Amino acid sequence: QVQLVESGGGLVQAGGSLRLSCEASGLTFSNYAMGWFRQASGKEREFVAAISKIGSRTYYAGSVKGRFTISRDNAKNAVYLQMNSLKPEDTATYYCASRVDNDVRSTTYQGYDYWGRGTQVTVSS
Repeated sequence: QVQLVESGGGLVQAGGSLRLSCEASGLTFSNYAMGWFRQASGKEREFVAAISKIGSRTYYAGSVKGRFTISRDNAKNAVYLQMNSLKPEDTATYYCASRVDNDVRSTTYQGYDYWGRGTQVTVSS
């Protein structure tokens, strides 16, 4: 049974930082590219960042490029999202997801196979 479990969310002031983690089990982690998505209240789920299977390639949404960094540790079956210079508009539930191909530039959620339950990030102004 595949499980993706996010952690690290919380309440932070604008300009602050958070580091999200996603731990995977039940799959051969290095066989999957990983992505982060977010969904704000009343809005559609949107792509944030993705990383290739061995971490050699990354891709970011324009709204987070330069502020967020995605990374992974295949030995720990984990993917991370370092979020700096947070803004109130970053407030959302953040989800990690896996995809069996290595298309990190695909920003649609349909290509992702497994999803975590999400972790809430709230940025106060």
